[in-house]
Amino acid sequence: MKTKKYQAYTLRNYKDLPQYQLLSGENREAVEVVGHVLPFKTNNYVAEELIDWKNIPEDPIFTLNFPRREMLLPQQYERAQMVLQKKLPEKMLLKEIDKIREELNPNPAGQEDNVPVFQQCKLHGVQHKYRETLLLFPRQGQTCHAYCTFCFRWTQFSGMKGKRFVMKEEKKRYLDYIKTQPDITDVLMTGGDPMTMSAKSLEQYINPFLADTMSQIQTIRIGTKSLSYWPYRFFADSDSDDILRLFEKVVRSNKNLSVMAHFNHPAELHTAAVRTAISRIQNTGAIIRTQSPLLRHINDDPDIWAKMWRMQVNLNCIPYYMFVARDTGAQHFFELPLKQCWDIFRGAYRQVSGICRTVRGPSMSVDPGKIQIVGVGNIGKEEVFVLRFIQGRDPDWPARPFFAKYDPDATWFDELSPAFGEKTFFFEEK
Repeated sequence: MKTKKYQAYTLRNYKDLPQYQLLSGENREAVEVVGHVLPFKTNNYVAEELIDWKNIPEDPIFTLNFPRREMLLPQQYERAQMVLQKKLPEKMLLKEIDKIREELNPNPAGQEDNVPVFQQCKLHGVQHKYRETLLLFPRQGQTCHAYCTFCFRWTQFSGMKGKRFVMKEEKKRYLDYIKTQPDITDVLMTGGDPMTMSAKSLEQYINPFLADTMSQIQTIRIGTKSLSYWPYRFFADSDSDDILRLFEKVVRSNKNLSVMAHFNHPAELHTAAVRTAISRIQNTGAIIRTQSPLLRHINDDPDIWAKMWRMQVNLNCIPYYMFVARDTGAQHFFELPLKQCWDIFRGAYRQVSGICRTVRGPSMSVDPGKIQIVGVGNIGKEEVFVLRFIQGRDPDWPARPFFAKYDPDATWFDELSPAFGEKTFFFEEK
C-alpha cells in the first residue's frame, strides 16, 4: 500500500490544495468568511481519498471539512464579511469575530461546570461530570488532523480567550484527585484528538494509569477521529509502531483499552488505509467503538446509518452512540427535529441484526447528562416524547424514564417541557 506524508491545509495555505481550482468563487468566499469564525482545517488524505470533487458542495465529506456559507446565519455571515473587508489589525479583527462566536453558544452543556476544584485550585485540563468517568485534555493533543464543521468543541481551536480546556502544569494534581475519588474507573483522553500526539507524549499520560497504585482505573478510552481523517497514523507515521506497542502494553496490564472512533459517513470506511489501521489496532487487543452525531446534509437517512453500522461490525468494530447535533456552532445547519432523529434511528435499527444493536441513541448531551429519545407515543390522551438518562450528573438518574410534551419542531432538549401538566422534570427539583 502507498503511504502518505501528512499535509494540513488551513486558511493560510488552502489555496495550495491541488483541488483548489475545483472550488467555485462562492465556495472560496465561504471558506474565507466562515473559516475566520469557525475553525477550518483539512488534509491531503481527506482531499485525495475521501471527497468526491465532482459533487461539491453537496458531497458529505466536503461538507464535513469545508466551511459553507449556510453554516452562519445570514446576518452573521454579512457581519463577518464586512469585518474582513475592513482589513482591521489582527487584535481588532479577532475582537469583532469573537462577538459573532459568542452568539454560537461556545460553552454547550455547561462544560465549564464540569471542571473540578481540587486543593482550592481548578483542574483546567480535566472534566468530571459523571461519577465513574474523568475526561482529560492533554496539552499536546489539542488539535486534530482535520476539523469537523459540526464540532461541539470548536472553541478548542478558535483561539477564544478563556474557552479552551487544556492541561497546564497539573499532571500530579489530577492523579492525586483521582485517588480521592474511588468511584472513578474510566479515563477518557479527548481534545482535540489525542492521536495527534507523539507516541512518547501519549505514553507519559497513560503510564501512570498502569501502575499498581492506580488499580481503580479499569478502562482507558481514547476519543479520536484519526481513523477517519488520518488512518496512516497507525501504520505509516514515524512512531506508528510505538503507538501500537503502547496499546499492547495497556492490554497486557489487564486494562480495557477502548478507541472511541468517530465515523460520520460510510465513505470514511471504504479506503484500504482505514481498514489497515483498524486491523492493526485490533491486533493489539484494543477495542474500537464507533459514534457519530446525526447530521442534516451528511447522514440524515436511515439507510446510511444501517449501512455504516453493518460495515463497522463487519470490520469488528462496535457501534456505540448516535448523538443529536449539539446546540453550538453551526447547529442550525446540521440540526433535525427530534422526532425525525428518532425516526431515522428506528428506521436504521430495524434494518440490522442484533449484533449491530449495541448502538444507543439518539442521545442529547445536555447540562444534566446524556438524555436518550426512547420514542414517541400516547399516554392517555397526551402525545409525548419518552426519554431516559443514559448518564446523569446524579448517578441515580440513569435508566429512569420520564416524559416531555410532544413538539414536532423541537430540535434540542431545552425546547421541550414536561408532560401531564408537570411544572418541572424530576431532575430539576434537585
